[in-house]
Amino acid sequence: MKRILLASALALAAPAAMAAPQAYTLDPSHSQIVFTYNHLGFSTGMGMFSGFEGQISFDEADPAASSVTVSFPVRTMLTGWQARFDHFMSPDFFDASEDEMVTFASTAIEVTGTDTAKITGDLTLNGVTKPVVLDARLNQKGMHPMENKPWAGFDATTTLKRSDYNLGQFAPYVSDEVELRISIEAKQAE
Repeated sequence: MKRILLASALALAAPAAMAAPQAYTLDPSHSQIVFTYNHLGFSTGMGMFSGFEGQISFDEADPAASSVTVSFPVRTMLTGWQARFDHFMSPDFFDASEDEMVTFASTAIEVTGTDTAKITGDLTLNGVTKPVVLDARLNQKGMHPMENKPWAGFDATTTLKRSDYNLGQFAPYVSDEVELRISIEAKQAE
């Protein structure tokens, strides 16, 4: 009898232990990338991308088996000043068409703590693809109090060199290094 109970318990527990990763879709209204750079030593220039799309496959049992993909048009950049936006879209920098996209696709995840990881992936920017590493943190995973659906939130940081993506004009006066702060919310896909 004990063997039957034990076998039944193991059979019931097996699907939970082998649960598939959960798919999440980025919430474009609460997902942003803020970038900063040094301008001639006088100020810190800032800009932002928002309203982008992406998917997360989150494996809570094995976070290293998770993945993330994100894409957004270059021309969704927000700078707070039309003349700066126009300059960034000029041949001096992006020379971006209406349909030119920035993409990121993870290639590996190294868990570094209970809620932290290094996410390595391929970033395609200005027609150049290079590997980058994001220092990521799971902020919270649970039921969204307003949506009444499972939700997850993550923050990440990294530093890029503009010159790696053929965007290094005016360096070193305008810093070659650009710091990125990423904050996203994602809802569990139905």
